Amino acid sequence: MVLKIFRPAQADLKEYVPFHLYYGYIIGIKNEIIDEVTMVEMPEGHSYTGQKQVEIFCHGGVFVLRRITEEIFKYGIRPAEPGEFTRRAFLAGRIDLTKAEAVADMVASKTEYAYNAAKKNLMGQFSEYIDNLRNKIIELLVEIEAAIDYPEEEIETAAENKLIEQLQIVIDAIGSLTDSYRSGKMIREGFKIAIAGRTNAGKSSLFNLLLNQNRAIVGPIPGTTRDYLTEWIELKGIAVSLTDTAGLRGMGGQIEKAGQKSAKEIMADSDLTIWIVDITRKNWADEIKKDIKNLGTERIVLLYNKIDKFKKINLKNIWHSSEVLRPLFFSCITRAGLKDLRAELIRQIYQKMPDLTDRLVVTSERHKKKLDCALNCLRKTKRNMQKGVSPELIAFELRLAVDEIDEVTGRVYNEQILDRIFSRFCIGK
Repeated sequence: MVLKIFRPAQADLKEYVPFHLYYGYIIGIKNEIIDEVTMVEMPEGHSYTGQKQVEIFCHGGVFVLRRITEEIFKYGIRPAEPGEFTRRAFLAGRIDLTKAEAVADMVASKTEYAYNAAKKNLMGQFSEYIDNLRNKIIELLVEIEAAIDYPEEEIETAAENKLIEQLQIVIDAIGSLTDSYRSGKMIREGFKIAIAGRTNAGKSSLFNLLLNQNRAIVGPIPGTTRDYLTEWIELKGIAVSLTDTAGLRGMGGQIEKAGQKSAKEIMADSDLTIWIVDITRKNWADEIKKDIKNLGTERIVLLYNKIDKFKKINLKNIWHSSEVLRPLFFSCITRAGLKDLRAELIRQIYQKMPDLTDRLVVTSERHKKKLDCALNCLRKTKRNMQKGVSPELIAFELRLAVDEIDEVTGRVYNEQILDRIFSRFCIGK
């Protein structure tokens, strides 16, 4: 088909050599030149999809691209569906399912952290590790099935203990992977920070300062923010989802109360909360004790705002009022303390983010669920072995574990799984 729309500049060219870049023109059905391009042909088995493929490199621009694709479509060619090229690569056996998913993750990566995690999967490090664990389970299965096939050759106690030790190694390895999902989710979805506090404490002002733009409406009337606002920022290579929540107080109308309810839900779902305190309020010290008691202290950075209103602050009193938390002092007006706040946020983020240099991290919810299922099967296998359950039941659980792992890499799949995975790809990729 490509020969019908591509005219090489070399008039006496008689055949195309694979992987050679040819210069020429895209010709319309009326024999007019549409664009000056280059073209390369890739034979079956040596392209991204594994099928025979042609790539055309044209000038950029919406109109030029549309004219070329319109010409191509006249010959019965259709646009690729989302993820179709990568799906075909998977079905052709060129890549496994974890690598296919890594393509979408790499395209969607917002930061270097997310890019590096996706790159590890795309380069096959995750697949290789999973396959190694699968092989260990298969080796255990072979030992167990030998006892089924040759019942007269009973497994000695010492040998059985050795099998349990080997099984525990696999359990620990998969458990470490599933435990990494919280960190992996941060890499993929961003580190979630909620800005919360009582009404008129300066939450929206802080939100605007961290964004470096006036995104939230700021006003002196309590309850200005009745719903939440979320924006993305980047801190030291980490994508951060920053949410400005409605102020918490025991009054307000129906809409404001709904906003306060959503604020509590957002804080519960966040990786970190900045609890901002207006220290010009008369009873702020008593209020914060009550607030901290209700919120807990594990994922909270306390920020004492409006220090510009005081010539001198009694740091000792403020320190004790925060109990175990180290307070930060701040002014949305003068920006005093903004540098310290950013440094503290980065410190908190890096405490929770994994080190990608020496470990693998599960970033996919699908992988997490399948590995959890495999882990449950393996733990059940261990209990059965310790109880002396029949080898047939032990082998059955091991096979289930292998099946769950095979769904991670795509050795076992169905069309529904593929539809769900590739539907999130960008068009054509």
